[in-house]
Amino acid sequence: MPIVLRNIFAILLGVLIGSLVNMALITLSPSIIPIPEGVDNTTAEGLKAGIHLFQPQHFIMPFLAHAIGTFIGALFAARIAGSHKMSYALVLGFFFLIGGIMMASMLPSPLWFNITDLALAYLPMAWLGGKLGSVKIA
Repeated sequence: MPIVLRNIFAILLGVLIGSLVNMALITLSPSIIPIPEGVDNTTAEGLKAGIHLFQPQHFIMPFLAHAIGTFIGALFAARIAGSHKMSYALVLGFFFLIGGIMMASMLPSPLWFNITDLALAYLPMAWLGGKLGSVKIA
């Protein structure tokens, strides 16, 4: 496969796999840390109406979903890319960071969570995924 196509495939597959991991963790989240009674988390409006009931533990799983999804996506992108592996991992991290910024602007959440999430879940995890994905396996 030509390197250009391999690199494009790396980004597309990284985004797909990272998104699936993110969605799986978000979907499992209420079974691990139950949402507050009376909050409808199936719609943005329901989440906005009940966000004041959330405590810090309710933000653990969204943070982990963002961080692990980005990490796994970047790891796959770096492993698959034919060249500039770290660059492709970081491109993936920027892609997910843009999604995180959009979500932070659409859904109300505490400022401490937005800062922590945007600063730690995307680019650092993409860098770590790129580092591990760039390691040559003998």
